Amino acid sequence: MKILVTGGLGFIGSHTVVELQNEGFEVVAIDNLSNSSIEVLDGIEKITSKKPIFEKIDLREKSAVQNFFKKHQDITGVIHFAASKAVGESVENPLLYYENNINSLVYLLQELANLPQANFIFSSSCTVYGQAEKMPITEDASVQPANSPYGNTKQIGEEIINDVAKVTNINAVLLRYFNPIGAHSSAEIGELPIGIPQNLVPFITQTAYGLRKELSVYGNDYPTPDGTCIRDYIHVVDLAKAHVVALQRLLNKQNLEKVETFNLGTGKGSSVLEVINAFEKVSGQKLPYKIVGRREGDVISAYANTDKANKVLGWKAAFSLEDALASAWKWEQKVRS
Repeated sequence: MKILVTGGLGFIGSHTVVELQNEGFEVVAIDNLSNSSIEVLDGIEKITSKKPIFEKIDLREKSAVQNFFKKHQDITGVIHFAASKAVGESVENPLLYYENNINSLVYLLQELANLPQANFIFSSSCTVYGQAEKMPITEDASVQPANSPYGNTKQIGEEIINDVAKVTNINAVLLRYFNPIGAHSSAEIGELPIGIPQNLVPFITQTAYGLRKELSVYGNDYPTPDGTCIRDYIHVVDLAKAHVVALQRLLNKQNLEKVETFNLGTGKGSSVLEVINAFEKVSGQKLPYKIVGRREGDVISAYANTDKANKVLGWKAAFSLEDALASAWKWEQKVRS
């Protein structure tokens, strides 16, 4: 079966391509390489002994999307990662985010709506919950007004998919990620942000390697045990495996609704300081950091109730925070050597 992975050379996309190929799927990866590198293809090939079909396409170009589906008429499923994902950048440049994250989704769904049957996995986010009233967060938690244009694009994306699925042959799974970190155990692929990292773990590994002077911890006056924000950090390989399971559920027609939603996390929250301490433990490195003011758009605490994914999908996160941090550090050292 041929599966399209958009954003297939990105952080989560590349790990998902690996897991799909390991399960015997034929993969076509699309990427515009705006936040990824063509060398990722070599890493995927080293791990799986197979290079996916690759097409450099910008999904904001409607005609390019139409031409792709004319050329590949045997796509049986789509996993859609391609999107901009930095909260701060979205606040500064909202139109870029609405164009990139919404237009590309619409153009994809327009093509899938023409097919007799289409299976669609959407890369969503726990940002749709905002600051949830209750922890851990279940899929039934109310969707809060978005804290950023990025978060809003995920909410709007989910709404679009629900509306389209009602009147087409599209079946979809919305996967709400918590905080993906880590790298493949081979250190052949991992997270490689272009420019200054927006996420905690790449900033930690770059600081430990000496690329950054120190890590900024945004606020230590939150109502948490140590005053720093709490998040649910999930190993990217666990996350990638969940996409394969969700896709197989649709392909095997096991879904109970046209659109199903699952939280993907570990079920455990870790504070920023706990992540720093865990990294120091696994790396043997002392990490220079300073406490600075709070960052706009940050929620206090967010971690998942994963019961639904565990029971319905039969999927559970297998790796610990320490496992994920050790793999991220191994990847950082390999990339810089």
